[in-house]
Amino acid sequence: MTIGKIRSLLYWTAKILGDISAVQRGKVKERLARRLAGKITGRLLGRVFKRGL
Repeated sequence: MTIGKIRSLLYWTAKILGDISAVQRGKVKERLARRLAGKITGRLLGRVFKRGL
């Protein structure tokens, strides 16, 4: 198993554990909002750096 696959597995596990924690604490809406904001921000930054500053 490569380092990249181990890293992906760890990130995936952390995401699942975060989802479980959010359900237990009743913070699902906040978690979904943050994940959506992170995806949008990541895509925007990706476009900015792809074109160049």
